[in-house]
Parts: sequence; C-alpha cells; structure tokens
Amino acid sequence: MKKKFYSMFGLLLAGSVVLAACGEDDGADNGEAGGDAGADTEVNIGNLQIGTGGTGGTYFPLGQEMANVINANIEEYEGFDLSAVSTGASVDNLSQIYQGELDLGMTVHIPALNALTGDGDFEGVEIDNFGFMGHIYPEVMQIVTPADSGIETIADLEGKNVAIGPPGSGTQALARLILEAYGLEDGDYTAFEENFGDAADRMRDGNLDASFGLLGLPAGSLEELAISRDIDMIEITPEGLQYIEDNSGYAGMTIPADSYDFLESDVQAITAYAVLVGSTDTIDEDLGYAITKALYENSGDISHDQGQHLTKENALNGSEGLPMHPGAEKYFEEAGLLD
Repeated sequence: MKKKFYSMFGLLLAGSVVLAACGEDDGADNGEAGGDAGADTEVNIGNLQIGTGGTGGTYFPLGQEMANVINANIEEYEGFDLSAVSTGASVDNLSQIYQGELDLGMTVHIPALNALTGDGDFEGVEIDNFGFMGHIYPEVMQIVTPADSGIETIADLEGKNVAIGPPGSGTQALARLILEAYGLEDGDYTAFEENFGDAADRMRDGNLDASFGLLGLPAGSLEELAISRDIDMIEITPEGLQYIEDNSGYAGMTIPADSYDFLESDVQAITAYAVLVGSTDTIDEDLGYAITKALYENSGDISHDQGQHLTKENALNGSEGLPMHPGAEKYFEEAGLLD
C-alpha cells in the first residue's frame, strides 16, 4: 500500500508541472513569517497558496472567497498574498502540504485523521506537519443519476459508467467505500476519475450513468445540472449506511426533500465536515493566528452559500482527534472557544 501512496505523489508532482506551465504561482517564495505579528512594524512574507478542489465543485469557488477575505483583512504582513489553487481536493491537499507545496488546504476531516495515523489513502505514511485551523461547512455525499436510467440503488451501478471523483479527493475515497458496501469493486463498473463539473457535462451529454459528489447542501452545480437534465438522487439503504459507519468516521444524514426542486422525498445520505488545515512548516504561530482571525472575524463577507457555516460558533466542528495549529489555537482561546 505504501507503493500506492508514492505513486500518487508522482501524479501530484506531474500536476505541479502542469500548473506551473499554466502560469500558476509555484509557491517557491513561501516561508515562515519572522518576528512578532503583533508588533507595530510590518512583516514581509512571500506568497502563500491554499489548495481547494476541482473547479466544478464547492471547494474552489468557496476557497477563492476565503482567500480574498483573508487577504483583505491581514494588515501586519507586508505583501501578504494568499492564492486559491485548484487541486484534487482532500487527500491531494494534505499530500501537497506534506511535500511543502501548499501552505493551507481544504479537506474532509476523515482523510485528515487518516493522514495522521497512516490509514486509508495514506496507508504506510504518517503525516504530522499540519494543524486544524477551523471548520468550513458540512459536506454531504450526493449521488445522482439521469431520471430515465432505471438505476434505483447503488447495487444497480454494476457495469455502469460512474464518476467517482478525482484521484486524491475525499469524494473518491468515500465513493469507493460506498460501492464496496454494496459488493462493487474496481472492474465491476467503469470509473471516471473527474470532478463534479466534468461529470455533470458528461451526464448532460448522455455519457454517464451516475456521479458521486461530496458537496455542500444545496450544491449549485447540482441545481445547474437539473436545469438541463432530469435527474434523480440515489439514497443509501440502512444496510449500506451501517457498513459505512462501521468502517469509517462518516455519519448518516437526511437530505430534506425541499433541498432541491427535483427531489420528491427525503433522501438518506452520508456526511462529514470540510475543514481548513495549515502547514506547521511554513505557517508559524503568529501568521496562523492572523489568518484564522482574519477569516472568522470577517466570514460574513463571503457570498458563497456554504459561507453561512463559516462562523465562530461552528469553528471547532470536525476538530476532534486532529492537532490544532498553534496560531488557530491562540485565536480560538482568545475568542473564548477553547478553555
């Protein structure tokens, strides 16, 4: 399994080359902030990057707004510039933080726990150079299929074309677990490893039977798909839910029928927390404090639907079992959220 993890590293390195060729900042100027962030003098720091997800999902547009809010509200760091970059999402972001290629990352809290212990996609490699910096929003696995597909359960996906999310994403890790719960393994279906936006285009064209998406609720990309294609949502059966809860930290939740116009009844789904993590190598305590404070004191400026969950009241959701970034811990203590 260790071989599997390092082969993923190779894919990530190749992706970095592509981003550089496209003119993305390669993060080479990233470094720890020096001095006291609370002093009167400004501290000079290079550009930082926050890893998000595919452009068709929730992470990328929300991450862009988070970066904008942080940039607009950090005054003590001269030249501070945080850029949101598209990545493979959860596992990819944690891996790139481990390699020193990202400073911040959005991730489902389950892969973050796996990274600490060397389990799941990180089997054989333990990652400990990151810390929890706050809850972002609850993520919900939403599995959709064309309304005329005849697909009613996960078991019906055998032999079908299925989008399971990009490599290194929380979507793919959970999609594989859900399929496994119904006895479906690699080769029992044709897997498309792509983000939800690309999968939605494929479904519009009639070339996809189902798509998994670990998204916010409601998901704008899903609402857009429903405008151009009649779709249904596949729910998780009680037996499937029991298997998933027994073999992961994910939990069941009910998607209310009024979440989308195309739903006729409530749907049983799976949920987890999206959280922000930061490198403890490139972000010191003072900078971590400034970033966390800038985000949570000004989250009301975020217009994305999922921004409503980015509040001080929710800030510690998903933190259980994860190490706290020293800077975030300092802010949460100051805000009265920690004893």
